Amino acid sequence: MTCHLVPWMIAILVGTLLFPPGDEPDDPYQWLEEVNGAKPMTWVKARNAESIGELTRSDEFQVLERRLLSILDSDARIPRIEKLGPYYYNFWKDRKNPRGLWRRTTLEEYRKETPHWEVVLDLDALAKEEGENWVWHGAAALRPEYTLALISLSRGGADAEVVREFNLKTKVFVRDGYTLPEAKSRVAWRGPDSVFVGTDFGPNSMTTSGYPRIVKEWTRGTPLAEATVVYEGKPDDMGVSAVRDLTPGFERDIITRRPTFWTSEYFLRRQGKLIPIEKPDDADAALHRQWLLLRLRSDWAIGGTTYPAGGLLAIELEKFLAGSRAFDVLFQPTERKSLARFSPTRHHILLNELDNVRGRVEVLTHRDGRWIREPMPGLPEFGEVAARAVDPEESDDYFLDTTDFLTPTTLSMGRAGGGPAERLKQLPAFFDAGGLAVAQYEAVSRDGTRVPYFQVARKDLALDGTAPTLLYGYGGFEIPMLPAYRPTLGAAWLEPGGVYVVANIRGGGEFGPIWHRAALKADRHKAYEDFIAVAEDLLRRRVTSPPRLGVLGRSNGGLLVGNMLTRRPDLFGAIVCGSPLLDMRRYNHLLAGASWMGEYGNPDLPAEWAFIRTFSPYHNVEKAVKYPRTLFTTSTRDDRVHPGHARKMVAKMKDQGHDVVYYENIEGGHAAAADNKQEAFMEALAYRFLWNELKR
Repeated sequence: MTCHLVPWMIAILVGTLLFPPGDEPDDPYQWLEEVNGAKPMTWVKARNAESIGELTRSDEFQVLERRLLSILDSDARIPRIEKLGPYYYNFWKDRKNPRGLWRRTTLEEYRKETPHWEVVLDLDALAKEEGENWVWHGAAALRPEYTLALISLSRGGADAEVVREFNLKTKVFVRDGYTLPEAKSRVAWRGPDSVFVGTDFGPNSMTTSGYPRIVKEWTRGTPLAEATVVYEGKPDDMGVSAVRDLTPGFERDIITRRPTFWTSEYFLRRQGKLIPIEKPDDADAALHRQWLLLRLRSDWAIGGTTYPAGGLLAIELEKFLAGSRAFDVLFQPTERKSLARFSPTRHHILLNELDNVRGRVEVLTHRDGRWIREPMPGLPEFGEVAARAVDPEESDDYFLDTTDFLTPTTLSMGRAGGGPAERLKQLPAFFDAGGLAVAQYEAVSRDGTRVPYFQVARKDLALDGTAPTLLYGYGGFEIPMLPAYRPTLGAAWLEPGGVYVVANIRGGGEFGPIWHRAALKADRHKAYEDFIAVAEDLLRRRVTSPPRLGVLGRSNGGLLVGNMLTRRPDLFGAIVCGSPLLDMRRYNHLLAGASWMGEYGNPDLPAEWAFIRTFSPYHNVEKAVKYPRTLFTTSTRDDRVHPGHARKMVAKMKDQGHDVVYYENIEGGHAAAADNKQEAFMEALAYRFLWNELKR
């Protein structure tokens, strides 16, 4: 048998021989990890000037940016609502309110074409008054009165946030109320005069991942320093947190420890004692009224029965604590059917399922000692469907989102166990989808695995290899890539004639935890092989050709397309790599990186660095290889994935003589944009870059 080594294999083999695990050469670009240092920021501004000069001066860019901003600011968008007491709250950003308004209305008003909104908090006015670039991070209201809320605000969009107590009746911050300085805090109401809080209490109070290691109970009117310790995790845990279930009749304290991203321990606190919920380490637990719900990530043999990975189990909590392990199976996965999420209502449980990456919803009801399941009526045959409870403590009402690539999203409201849902709002058509069609195909990966992908293209597409095609993927953290209406993508890419493809590669959650686990750690290469297989299938089917094929990915998706750059540069004509992980040797020492070692592995262990190095783009880029032109983007305020990843990759590639483009938004956090204007600019930058490269 003849063994053929493609260029990326040779580069990895040579690199591993030259630099064995634990013996990497010094990193000459590590100075770029100093986020706000004068020297790195001078470098950033110079690169930004280059990219702005190249990409933003054309009429095409200006027209596209205005078009995208008009979509993002449109009053026709669906205002997403959350029920807090008698009101339905929404956070809204538009041209007049770039930072946003937190506002509320009644359901009767919301049903109207133009509802009347009562402004609760004007973030633009607050930012101006306080001289801060506040970005909204959400609010937690205290049940059942809904008079007080803990509001989280971020400077520039970072994950770290300031927490301040707010009065929903007077619409002002509570004087001498609960306040936390900027940190990656976890805070939850325990009652009107008590909260659980995990924050930066000082040295050694945060984990190596940058999240709280200690959770305390803080009584109103006392200094934070006097709060009582409830639980302490370990320094190398991902983090710990505590909440109180305030459901009438089921009040209880719940403590959670997460040793890693994929493992957890749950405790009930009763009379000052912690009672562990005995479950598999990688299973997630939830409590709803009398029920304990367990979502499994691996097979579990207990009580003479083996329950499958991907299943959802239910048992009455008190029976479980008394020793019973007679679970009811609420969801049974199959090879191509998985549970996307579940949402309990007052008397039911809504199961959001994926059947070959197509959304379905079942309504489960416990009646006469057994669970009855019924399909939710009135759902579309194709597309993404998401049902969520409106207020699980008080009603069986649910919100329902339905969408696909070409059908504008509809928001409906129904009652579990009732008839079809009532349509509340629907997006208008933000782009011309006439003549477009969605199809689902399968590629065969290197190990024979069938990998589905969606293709959105013109019905009369000529299969001659000339179509500019954008391939998108993620492949990590059990997150599925689903059919969804994306107005800015449609306006910027589909309407002008581009083909859009979404690859459902391993590492994602399209087929449950087994699909995800297939690409963990040493098996990470399978996600990349799946993505390459989809790209090759597009070439085989003559949809496109390498000079016309572009890829885009962000975050873990940035790591994905970074690997496309170094592994198969011959397959692609252009790459957009956003907010990426790229230096996998140091990722676990940068910001929240340590929390992802359950996904990628620990590069500080020689045996694990041996396989991690094979998917570390920063260590596999070579001077002698010709790479497709690449745009790297990130944010200075990204305190989740360090901007040093993208900075160092660009500096290294430029010094090697490669033609790459870089843009770093100063605000934005991991999302890379703090408001609609910044988002429109970042998207226009990416799409114009792709059109410029793929139409050559």
